[in-house]
Amino acid sequence: MNVKEALIKTLAENNGGYISGAALAEQLGVSRNAVWKAVKSLEAEGYAIESIASKGYRMSQDNNRLSAGFISSKLNTRSLGRNIFVLDETGSTNNDAKEKAAAGAPHGTVVIADRQTMGKGRLGRSFISPSGTGVYISVVIRPEISVENAGLITAAAAVAAAEAVEKLCGRDVSIKWVNDLYINGKKICGILTEASMGLEMKSLEYAVIGIGINVRSVKGFFDDELSSIATSIEDETGVRPDRNELCAELLDRLEYWLDSVETRKFLPEYRRREYLTGKLITANVGGVTVTGSAVGIDNNANLMVEMPDGEIRRFNSGEANLCRVKK
Repeated sequence: MNVKEALIKTLAENNGGYISGAALAEQLGVSRNAVWKAVKSLEAEGYAIESIASKGYRMSQDNNRLSAGFISSKLNTRSLGRNIFVLDETGSTNNDAKEKAAAGAPHGTVVIADRQTMGKGRLGRSFISPSGTGVYISVVIRPEISVENAGLITAAAAVAAAEAVEKLCGRDVSIKWVNDLYINGKKICGILTEASMGLEMKSLEYAVIGIGINVRSVKGFFDDELSSIATSIEDETGVRPDRNELCAELLDRLEYWLDSVETRKFLPEYRRREYLTGKLITANVGGVTVTGSAVGIDNNANLMVEMPDGEIRRFNSGEANLCRVKK
């Protein structure tokens, strides 16, 4: 760990308190001048560090620079995020994570980017990922989960993401089946899980969970059409969560709920937040638009829809898409 990385970690672990240059120099085993140079270098990279002559240095609450050291200092996980890569820009964090997984990256490896140029959602849709505004994170998992239950991973991840956002902004978050998070009826988050199956499709070799959350204001980044359906935590609540803290909280909750995928312990929390239940919806099923009343989520996280003739149909995420509340 170099001086800058060690300095970030030390300031992050000090929880917003000041620490003197002398104390930093002693802890890091360098001169006070080396500390000063490291601070200036970090500021040039975009970190917001406050300094007062009589008190020392601290990481500003307005800091909006993603940092592996900062995230690691806030983690309470056993494995998720213990092998972490933070990038200024990439095409797709999911693609990066899949490459690392195919090369043998361990369970819990995480790729985070400040900006994506080729972010993607379900069915190949684009996911707009402007710099400085969101959390774009992909997690490699190698769980002992049967292929039959692999489809539950996204639902469990949605509960984890909802809880992380709620903790930092203090507002209720809804889950729109199967993989979107909503605040005030507008989307703030999308989740995309991609899996690699083992030989003869009998086991799950690994999965990559990609989560994109709009955190800081996205006004000016989205066109009128997108702005009518998508938003950010800040735009809806006025709260500006620290993106590093959100990453850490997300990984904590994700590890917790992934342990319960096969037992389905997460389902009550998913059902409690589910946005479509109780509403008349339309869905695209095999290229055909169907209309019915969403009546709940079954034990396999399928959407249950009552059709006009009274039949209850169950849709999985591979069958139904473009589910929308009927206007």
